[in-house]
Amino acid sequence: MPPLDRSAEERLRAYGDASRTLAAIEGRRILDHLLALQAIPSPTGYTDSIVRHVCLWLEEHGIDYELTRRGAIRANLPGDVSSPDRAVVGHVDTLGAQVIRLKENGRLAVRPVGTWAARFAEGARVTVFTEAGPRRGTILPLKASGHVFDQEIDTQPANWDNLEIRVDDRVSTQEDLISRAFHIGDMVAVDPQPEVTDTGFINARHLDDKAGVAAMLEVLAALTETDAHLAVDCHFLFTISEETGSGASAVLHGDVSEVLAVDNATVAPGQNSSEYGVTIAMGDMTGPFDYHLTHGLIDLARRYGIDHRRDVFRYYRCDAASALEAGNDIRTALVAFGLDASHGWERVHIDSLAALARLVAVYVMSPPVVSRDQIQIGPLDGFPDTQE
Repeated sequence: MPPLDRSAEERLRAYGDASRTLAAIEGRRILDHLLALQAIPSPTGYTDSIVRHVCLWLEEHGIDYELTRRGAIRANLPGDVSSPDRAVVGHVDTLGAQVIRLKENGRLAVRPVGTWAARFAEGARVTVFTEAGPRRGTILPLKASGHVFDQEIDTQPANWDNLEIRVDDRVSTQEDLISRAFHIGDMVAVDPQPEVTDTGFINARHLDDKAGVAAMLEVLAALTETDAHLAVDCHFLFTISEETGSGASAVLHGDVSEVLAVDNATVAPGQNSSEYGVTIAMGDMTGPFDYHLTHGLIDLARRYGIDHRRDVFRYYRCDAASALEAGNDIRTALVAFGLDASHGWERVHIDSLAALARLVAVYVMSPPVVSRDQIQIGPLDGFPDTQE
């Protein structure tokens, strides 16, 4: 086993060529993973079903995993060195809504779960999870009919106070709702409505972050199928509350020295994210990501010819932030698939997901970015220098 203090180039050669694992990654299978995940409603606070789905998939592929009380998953892959560990993290929870009032007109007032605009909620088909089972409905503005309200349907403000769910049941009063087991606090899942085009685009809601999780599952499949050797122990983490902020804070353990978040890159004017490759984030609203880890990822992308760009996100945070805020002394980075209209009517290209999966795969097979990280606290010896 090569010692951790050898050069990165020597250690990469010592752990062999990653070409077999990269060749095993298939865009078609990423899409299959994604569509299976999209079929399972999982707004933050209602994630048990998708947690069960991921756990059963891990079992089928012989991958060891652990589960927290609330359902965050830690899949464990052994490496040639047991410490320090590294982690790759994505989230299975999505945006959604919650009932806040049973209205006198037999409709439901709602608030958003996660941060998303009311204008993207208008017209959404939804499932309301009641004590008597799931019920279907539609999110509508209060003034929804042009035949009744004329131009007022265009002038009413787009905000959540002006939305309501019209349930597909014979209800016209608050009492009707109560008799059919609707309650304040009921969770609401929004239909993803995925559509795949022959040009490789996937249009849907909730691609954030189910597309990233699909890429992670494909990496796990490729690693296990090719018996890939990992430099150090690696944990694939699937969190359940990223959209409301807590993210990876509860599923890490103290021996992890590097955390790579997998999420979306915002494709929009003023951004540099790639819609067809992988984006390596240099920073987000919480500040810069770790210099050495991000540049290590850039070096890997160059080495393996993976289409990539760099970007900085001003109004964005991911699972890595919650890991740091929980007090972990870790290096963090973010790799992302290109996503147009994030938290709205989202779109991703399969080439971006494949590029993301390839970069994650070579990362987990590479040695730690800083060999000194095998000690939590110690002398200056081995501490990196950004000037070198």
